[in-house]
Amino acid sequence: MENYYSLLGIQKEAAALDIKRAFREKAKRLHPDIAGTLTAGAMRKLLAAYEVLSDAERRYAYDRALNRFLRGEGSFDYRACLQEKAGDPASQAKLVCFDLFRQDEDGALETWRTYGGLSFTMEKYLDREDWMDGLFILAEALEKRQCYYEAFVLLTILIREERRKPYFRHFIIEIETALKELVRLKLKPAVDMETYVECMELLLELGFSPKIEARWLRSMAETLVRLGELRDAELVFREALKRDPALPNAARLRRKLNG
Repeated sequence: MENYYSLLGIQKEAAALDIKRAFREKAKRLHPDIAGTLTAGAMRKLLAAYEVLSDAERRYAYDRALNRFLRGEGSFDYRACLQEKAGDPASQAKLVCFDLFRQDEDGALETWRTYGGLSFTMEKYLDREDWMDGLFILAEALEKRQCYYEAFVLLTILIREERRKPYFRHFIIEIETALKELVRLKLKPAVDMETYVECMELLLELGFSPKIEARWLRSMAETLVRLGELRDAELVFREALKRDPALPNAARLRRKLNG
């Protein structure tokens, strides 16, 4: 059994601040820019140690298991411990993140779907940082599996939360880019027209630039035309032109509305 205290170079009585400080110092030394590309295994072990010891509940369970192990009574399997608590949403939220952080995307998605998928409010059971990191990895895993609508919803949740209280900071640009590319290339063919209109409405609540919003509004208006909702399409088209009077392909849409 891995001794996480030895791995971090701390005493068993170490305070939370000491654990965090030790993790950061060792993580810096294992960064690929410093230690090269052969340290992924060591970094995963370090991350596992930090994730367990920085959580009071997990640390307590680990300490008991470590004591048993040192007495020759067995070893600790945190994942198995979480799986045994199948009726506990908090444990299953932790299991989703545990699997995601260890690149077991299929296992994480299976648990996530079992507990409701998009309706599984993992933020109720996780630290904000774990929840946001986990949600982004989950969105990436869903997009890889062509589950574009679910990936879209998770990315909008992340961006809204980032707007409320920054966490990703500069990295949010990559998340916004991922969302915009998903919308531009993959979302529309993956959902019905009514759902697509709802997705566009959701995007407009997030606070992007006027030019980007104008293009989303144009796409929304085009979809409303196809649905036969010409009055709503006209109103949406006017909003698009307010944001960008030089909106590309506006003439074509205007002809459809006047036709």
